[in-house]
Amino acid sequence: MKIDEWLLEILACPSCKSPLRVEPEADELFCTSASCGLVYPVRDDIPVLLVDEARKS
Repeated sequence: MKIDEWLLEILACPSCKSPLRVEPEADELFCTSASCGLVYPVRDDIPVLLVDEARKS
């Protein structure tokens, strides 16, 4: 997965507005909020930031 650092700095969880982090081994973005904990898929290097597409970690 290839997401530019500048883009990662401005992306936020649509549910709780917390920053997102990348796991190097996964094609997913993880919400940094312990209370939210949603994981968003990345398809073809494009983050899919839809709550309906997210899963709980």
